[in-house]
Amino acid sequence: MSAGWIIAIIVVVVIILLVGLVMGTYNGLVKLNERVNEAWSDITVQLKYRADLIPNLVETVKGYATHEKSAFEDVTKARAAVMGAKNVKDTAEAERSLEGALSKIFAIAESYPELKANTNFQQLQLQLQDVEDKIQAARRFYNAGAKELNTKIKMFPSNVINNMVGHFQKREYYEVPEAEQAKIEQAPEVKFNS
Repeated sequence: MSAGWIIAIIVVVVIILLVGLVMGTYNGLVKLNERVNEAWSDITVQLKYRADLIPNLVETVKGYATHEKSAFEDVTKARAAVMGAKNVKDTAEAERSLEGALSKIFAIAESYPELKANTNFQQLQLQLQDVEDKIQAARRFYNAGAKELNTKIKMFPSNVINNMVGHFQKREYYEVPEAEQAKIEQAPEVKFNS
């Protein structure tokens, strides 16, 4: 073999390796992007399920506490805001509002022992708690996927490939607001009465 053939073979091998690297990196970005899309879809499915449970809860509580009209309206507005949210930040804000409104409904229920004993109300509470747990798990899965995608987008050679194709965007995290984060980070104060 002549030196020309050897150089040609080396160039072809290098080109094949580079093409393989680009394809592998691009496909890895596609896979991560789809994983984050799937995680976001899981969140929206659980939010929809919870939203479907809320009217039943409101109607059950209304049967016992008809004079609590503002609390029912707050839940209805907050539910609509969650369902109308278009991105992570808006959804997180709307969910906080809904959680506050739902806590008012449950506080009302505490004032009505016969409502707390109602089988339908108890089942709705259990279903809501179950869906809340699933939403928390879906948020963690989403944040893990977003972290992995965001990291990959910044790392070499993915960042070069992403700059060429420009189609993978950094994802927002589903975060706790700063005020709530401060409460979480603060150690609880325990007092014993003597």
